[in-house]
Amino acid sequence: MDLDCQDFVEIVTEYLEGTLSDDERQLLEEHLLECEDCVEYLAQMRVTQDLSGKLELQHADAAIREKLLNVFRMWRSAL
Repeated sequence: MDLDCQDFVEIVTEYLEGTLSDDERQLLEEHLLECEDCVEYLAQMRVTQDLSGKLELQHADAAIREKLLNVFRMWRSAL
């Protein structure tokens, strides 16, 4: 069974969290050997994960925070 890029994107978070099964992890890592775009995406996700752990609420001013919350609420209501 092969893993395509869409499948990769859907499970990359679980990969970073170490919650994939051994078989899924192996498929993902085999895909990375052949797909430079997903290697890049994984690197971006690692940076995002690292930076998001460093964010603090006081870093965003009130207007930006409210805009982000509104976008999130609209997204959730569309589900």
